[in-house]
Amino acid sequence: MERPKDQQEAEVSDAALRDFVGYNMKRAFNVMQADLARTLEPFGLRMLTFSALSMIVENPGLRPSQLAEALSVERANVVVYVDQLEEAGWVTRAPSETDRRAYALQCTLAGRQVYEKARAAVRAHDRRMLDGLREVEIAVVKKALMRIEGRG
Repeated sequence: MERPKDQQEAEVSDAALRDFVGYNMKRAFNVMQADLARTLEPFGLRMLTFSALSMIVENPGLRPSQLAEALSVERANVVVYVDQLEEAGWVTRAPSETDRRAYALQCTLAGRQVYEKARAAVRAHDRRMLDGLREVEIAVVKKALMRIEGRG
């Protein structure tokens, strides 16, 4: 009996790459991102739209340029995310009280409601992904990632 094609090929080793922290971070991120996508889909959100909604909920009156900086993304991309959130009825744009050239972003009641549900699901996602790690290990990972980012 012939083996299926995928079993005929030798397994590829990534051992040489596993020496690099960045490679391991990317592989872990891919797993976390895929699970997060499945977690957020029922809410009509993706990782970046959830992040944008979260920032708007927590920082009422935030300007799009501030949101772009906080999320470390291009301003043009933020406009796309805000457009999606606005089309869903979760965010509004109003002229800024301090800068007539800018808009202030506000979360609607519907936006807050979907955010609270999605946030609970994301917390469950985090617990699921970190299952098996002790609290002290999670704290070390968070601290190390923040130091790499230059914030710790």
